[in-house]
Amino acid sequence: MHAVDLVSVIGIAAAPIGELRAAIPFAIVKLGFSWYEAMLWALLGNMLPVLILPWILDRVGLVMLRLPQPIRGFLAWRLERIRASGRPRVEKYGRIVLVPFVAAPLPFTGAWTGCLAAWALDIKPKRSIPYLALGVLVASVIVTLLTELGVSLSLFSGSELVH
Repeated sequence: MHAVDLVSVIGIAAAPIGELRAAIPFAIVKLGFSWYEAMLWALLGNMLPVLILPWILDRVGLVMLRLPQPIRGFLAWRLERIRASGRPRVEKYGRIVLVPFVAAPLPFTGAWTGCLAAWALDIKPKRSIPYLALGVLVASVIVTLLTELGVSLSLFSGSELVH
């Protein structure tokens, strides 16, 4: 395992597109990491935005809503739609709704989107970060299991994965 490989996995996991859903398979299949190494480094990388982004959004979000039209109008409209659809769930279940939202290995879910949702739903960083982190942990377990299952099935079927 080289430093460049570690930085690559951490960077992919920290990026808003792909996140650990891309980093873990990349580390295991392309770089030859063990499952626990891939999961650890991708988890660390995906936690970077979770620890930083809520604090930034808490401050920058208000500035974004002061931008000129039509940007301000679009942001305000989108923010109200998120609040209208998410607020009833938060009122019913609490901040725990962030966990499955971040953990689901689907497009447009993940740490970055969870941070945006927490900000839009007025969940303060101190209260949202533990739930976002738990979602990232669950996602890392799911993605690691699915990747290892895919690798095992490809070996079982006799096809080789590209290294």
